[in-house]
Amino acid sequence: MSTQVVVGTQWGDEGKGKIVDVLAEKADLIVRFQGGDNAGHTVVVNGQKHVLHLLPSGVLHEDALCIIGPGVVCNPFVLLKEMETLEASGLKTDHIVISDRAQMLMPYHQYQDELEENAKKNKIGTTKRGIGPCYSDKYARRGIRYHEFIDFETFKVRLKECLDFKNALFTKVYGGKAMDYDQMLADFEAIHDRIVPMIRETTHIVNEAIDADQRVLFEGAQACMLDINYGTYPYVTSSSPTSGGVPTGAGIAPSKIQTVVGVVKAYSTRVGEGPFVSELLDEQGDWIREHGFEYGATTGRPRRCGWLDLLVVKHANMLNGLTDIVITKIDVLTGLDQIKVCVGYEIDGKVYDYIPSDQHTVAKAKPVYKIFKGWKEDISAMKTYDELPQTCKDYIQFIEDFTGVRVSMVSVGPDRVNNIYIHEIQ
Repeated sequence: MSTQVVVGTQWGDEGKGKIVDVLAEKADLIVRFQGGDNAGHTVVVNGQKHVLHLLPSGVLHEDALCIIGPGVVCNPFVLLKEMETLEASGLKTDHIVISDRAQMLMPYHQYQDELEENAKKNKIGTTKRGIGPCYSDKYARRGIRYHEFIDFETFKVRLKECLDFKNALFTKVYGGKAMDYDQMLADFEAIHDRIVPMIRETTHIVNEAIDADQRVLFEGAQACMLDINYGTYPYVTSSSPTSGGVPTGAGIAPSKIQTVVGVVKAYSTRVGEGPFVSELLDEQGDWIREHGFEYGATTGRPRRCGWLDLLVVKHANMLNGLTDIVITKIDVLTGLDQIKVCVGYEIDGKVYDYIPSDQHTVAKAKPVYKIFKGWKEDISAMKTYDELPQTCKDYIQFIEDFTGVRVSMVSVGPDRVNNIYIHEIQ
């Protein structure tokens, strides 16, 4: 059995897309298990940048079957647009499959997301892509699944039922406008023949591949600190982007998960609202943002930047059961005289070595830092661990020692070839 899960250990934007792309080279199946097109995964191949939102980051490997799993909320219009962009670059898209159990993200979910976010006094910082409302409908058992789109006559009835409910909500509760049924139906009819051939029952496909000892790679969106249960609630996403989300989001038994790769950015960033203990609201934070080009791939919003928070990574290890760590964007730190790492939270005079669940408590925390010497050497062209400056290796070693998880790979640049391998990821 050879299964790998790639998860983000911070607030997202760790560079998971690149790592999935690298690992996907040997994969037979690549399965996206949660989230929607609120994600932004950037993959650079031979200097050409591909920004993916909904498609699995492993889609650039055309020999592997790419599955949008049951746990995903999938906007079919976004999906087709991304496919068209890839096709315009000369890439194939005939290896993409949608689970018939996946939720169909509808135009009314996007409108609802906008209305609800605008109505909030304490905003979450949603991307307004409709992810939360779609998951809400899923768990309220009024969502539309992809198998219901196959028979268009059935879909017509379901759309009418759902839109009538939503229009009452929009007009009577939020003071918004009703959405037009006929126009929406026409839009879906125009894409019906392109979407339906991609819809398949995928649970048996994934399990049969695992049982046949094929290499299956699972990827999610967002990251551990945005998990609906264990992240910085309520400033979180609407699903579980941890390894625990794989069994329900892809349809496999927990015992079938073999390797869990945690992607750790060499510093911390987050998008949207919520506590961020190691945030730098000064020139240092601006320097990291500019050198790391920390702007959202989905929204273009500038990301909040700060020092690496190892309590966050330790939290991610506890929840995900990491077997390997990949450190990304460590080259961004080149040129700094000193680098800080958060190793504890001081709250009302007490130092915590774990993350409290109450975000009002976390918001009061002061970071406890360990300070490292920086390095000046350009590491972006280095190929081996031995080539790295000793101060850089000391930084890497401390991450490994603090978390108790081996660092198997270090990314020193954006391209898929800019990696230093320390241990083989099984």
